Amino acid sequence: MGAGGKNFRCKGGGMKRNPVNLCLTASLAMYVALAGAAIAQAQSYPQKPIRLVVPLAPGGGNDTLARYVGKYLTESLGQAVVIENRTGGGGLAGGEYAARAAPDGYTLLVAGSGLIVVTLTHKQLNFQRDFTPIANIGEYAALLTSHPSLPVKTVRELIAFAKARPGQINFASAGNGSAGHLVLEMFRSAAKIDFVHIPYKGAGPAATEVMAGQVSLVFGNPLGSMPHVKAGRLRAIAVSGPKRLAAMPDIPTVAESGLPGFDATFFLGLLGPLALPRDIVTRLNSETVKIVQRREVQDALTLQGMEPLTGTPEEFAARIKKDMEKTAKVVRDSGMRLN
Repeated sequence: MGAGGKNFRCKGGGMKRNPVNLCLTASLAMYVALAGAAIAQAQSYPQKPIRLVVPLAPGGGNDTLARYVGKYLTESLGQAVVIENRTGGGGLAGGEYAARAAPDGYTLLVAGSGLIVVTLTHKQLNFQRDFTPIANIGEYAALLTSHPSLPVKTVRELIAFAKARPGQINFASAGNGSAGHLVLEMFRSAAKIDFVHIPYKGAGPAATEVMAGQVSLVFGNPLGSMPHVKAGRLRAIAVSGPKRLAAMPDIPTVAESGLPGFDATFFLGLLGPLALPRDIVTRLNSETVKIVQRREVQDALTLQGMEPLTGTPEEFAARIKKDMEKTAKVVRDSGMRLN
């Protein structure tokens, strides 16, 4: 009996003779049960293969990075991680596919700053609204490369060459709204030059066309461009970030070779659909951080022009917010549009 001789009913339970102690005990039992269920779910995940979506064509930086991550996630999670390239719309097709997938951890996305442009110009997809940030994996500056026959070797020479031929110089990119397109518009504005932008369905096809001499130049992800530079199929002219690449210390930055203050860096990371359960996010973040911290992975990424990064999902979300604000200004100023 409760105070005043009335029966006391513990919420969710039956009649209780010792309300305080028994309600506390019931609440504690419920908490332990829920916590145990969450732990069990995290420990049981995954129970089937995971699809890792790359929103651009094979051969580019996103694709190369995804294959590193997929290989080691397969080992650490004990389930196959299958790479699936879904191209179109500068990343829109793959981004939408991943965003609309069930939030169960079995469809993930490797994407970066380039997809931000897509979400800023296509209202049906929003980078912050439609995805769950899992882990930032790396940061890179774009590498400006040309076909070896182009008679320019520096940024200053390129600017002079382009100004003497307004509208005649072709630049390739991984697609309308890609990171390469973004840095290209920044370069156009800073250098005050006019050129023709030719978008492709990924960094791989864009680089292939430059190597074939069909297009003159491209701002590409070093992860995909550097092997071609070393093989002599492309000529490296400059790096878009604030510092030279450790793997190519002889290649100057755009800022130090003609356009002081120029700085364009981009991220690549792992994301899931909106409302991905926290326990799955935590598990994937932990495993991804371990992968990036592996010496062989760090060496491989550094050698290919990427700075390995780790951090919490919250830190990754903050980086996305910062890049969205910066990118929105470039999109507004340049009038960038996607086909």
